[in-house]
Amino acid sequence: MQEKTSPSPEPAGSEGSGGSSGAAGNGPVKPVIPAAAAKRANASVIGMIIALVVSIAAFLPIILMNPLPKSDGYRPDIDVAAVSRNATDVAGFTPVAPETGNSFRPNYARWEAGTGNGVPTWEVGYLTPKESFIGLVQTRNANPTWLLQQTRNAPVTGSRNAGGQEWELRDTGKGEKSMVLDYRGTTVVLSGEAQLDEFAALADAVVESLESNPAVTVSPSPAAAP
Repeated sequence: MQEKTSPSPEPAGSEGSGGSSGAAGNGPVKPVIPAAAAKRANASVIGMIIALVVSIAAFLPIILMNPLPKSDGYRPDIDVAAVSRNATDVAGFTPVAPETGNSFRPNYARWEAGTGNGVPTWEVGYLTPKESFIGLVQTRNANPTWLLQQTRNAPVTGSRNAGGQEWELRDTGKGEKSMVLDYRGTTVVLSGEAQLDEFAALADAVVESLESNPAVTVSPSPAAAP
């Protein structure tokens, strides 16, 4: 008869179990940067900072020597009175040159021959004290079609006294408005989106200029030959 033997258990401290428990007990591996590499990285960052400081120091004197302009933009030097005198001969009348001091700043003054619509005009543009705009147009050849074009087809909404004269007030209802005056042989139209008080101030100066100039006379048409 053969003797039955049972398999003996593995020792508690065997290599397999020991390896597993050892691996489970270790944390994540942290990369280690060599000292030389870390030194080179720090040197690169410091170099960039130094270069930035040098660039700022180089451009700072240039900026300080060229300060930003304190003005609110380019302002053309327009002598309305001088342009008006030059246009008198071709216009056939003395165009208005309102005296507004420094409150209304002209940004153009010109004589338009009216080759497109047959209505020669004197035109001046003004920037108002409240930084809006009013355009002045004067002619002695006004007609209803031309007047509608100048006033943007705005209906007559009333009148306003300025300079002792009754100006016709037209308003589009969208901010654009016009004041129209027929006086001393010419028609003057002021148009823009400015406030009515600014319109009135400019209109006062326009009437004063009109009254200081010779009135425009229209020569009667020659009688037809019998």
